[in-house]
Amino acid sequence: MEQSESVEATADALIVVDVQVAFVIGIEAVPDHVKLLKAVETLITSARAAKVPVVFLQNDGEPGAADEPHQPGWKLHFPALSGESVVRKAADDGFDGTSLNDLLVASAVQTVALCGVLSEMCVAATARAAMQRGYDLILPHDGHATYDVPPGPGGSAKVPASMAARAAEWSLGDGITIPASVVDVRFSRLTEK
Repeated sequence: MEQSESVEATADALIVVDVQVAFVIGIEAVPDHVKLLKAVETLITSARAAKVPVVFLQNDGEPGAADEPHQPGWKLHFPALSGESVVRKAADDGFDGTSLNDLLVASAVQTVALCGVLSEMCVAATARAAMQRGYDLILPHDGHATYDVPPGPGGSAKVPASMAARAAEWSLGDGITIPASVVDVRFSRLTEK
């Protein structure tokens, strides 16, 4: 795993995972949601300026869930612009049963920057699936977030959200680049590399 305060990484696509109103606004938002939103916005702005593909994953939650389709919490916080893709999904893995891989292949993407929520669930599952398909992966440390993990069986203590997010990064192994900050991520079209 490549991780450092000084890692600079270049991607030719951005995938924004489940940055939906239910998870990033109000009292049910992930901890440090304001910082997360600024980080995600930085990535989106940079990717758009470089004119690389930007794909928004949108989770379709179960009936009654905060991200149930067509309910207020389901809405994407950052709307896609013309030419950008929104891929709806029903599983944690953004590739599972979706057009995500076809979109990346059509744009000849090799290296994906990934950001969003929840670190140990949809972000990690999508990251693993991307690596299994041969994509190089960049996951900036400040570009993803999750909730606190509640106390568990046997008296295990609550795990703070920041530690849970870090553990999710670590669980992805050696096939990933983890810059300390989104400002260390660059975007470039494949033909410009």
